[in-house]
Amino acid sequence: MKILEMKNLKKSYPSPEGGTQTVVDIGHFSLETGEQMALAGESGSGKTTFLNLIAGILRADEGSLTLDGQDLESLTESQRDLLRAKTLGYIFQTFNLLQGYTALENVELGMRFGPGLDRSRALALLKRVGLEKRLQYLPRQMSVGQQQRVAVARALANHPKLVLADEPTGHLDHGRAMESLSLIQKICRENGTALLMVSHDKEVLSRFKKVENLSRINRAAEDATQGRAK
Repeated sequence: MKILEMKNLKKSYPSPEGGTQTVVDIGHFSLETGEQMALAGESGSGKTTFLNLIAGILRADEGSLTLDGQDLESLTESQRDLLRAKTLGYIFQTFNLLQGYTALENVELGMRFGPGLDRSRALALLKRVGLEKRLQYLPRQMSVGQQQRVAVARALANHPKLVLADEPTGHLDHGRAMESLSLIQKICRENGTALLMVSHDKEVLSRFKKVENLSRINRAAEDATQGRAK
């Protein structure tokens, strides 16, 4: 069963010259329930737009995007918000933690947009990522690696069916990056959660059995690459 499928999906933005520039143009892409896949995404490949379309943060101009059996493009804004809260976890490259809230509060706040507050699960997740002694720490009081673990716990708080990860190890040193990646993959496997991670790091990509190149499936990125080569 597919947790994610997109067909003939396009997204464009106004160009400085007054026309439009297509950033995402994908004929077909899908992800099975519980599957873990890495996308090799260099700068200019449309990775952030691609992930934000899946998350429902952006609307596509054309095509269909089905998440957990529902066509995102046919939903109202509030319906999309509800589906995202119930179905998706998102680990941002810069973590996007709320700076005035503790580690525990950051995870709990994420829960309020889904099924509701479950402190026991929040505590269990933070313990699972090794932060049981940092519950009351603010982001600025934690290392970059610890902040990233809070982001992982928050992404998994609502029992998501799919976790999106945008270069989540990009700000970590090599050792901690590999440790963090293993943790993300393991927790997703334990929960039967699909994982779609975008990265340009070859070692990160090597840790996945299934790897796709975003520039290959995204015709807009492929056209841009060919244009630069001419």
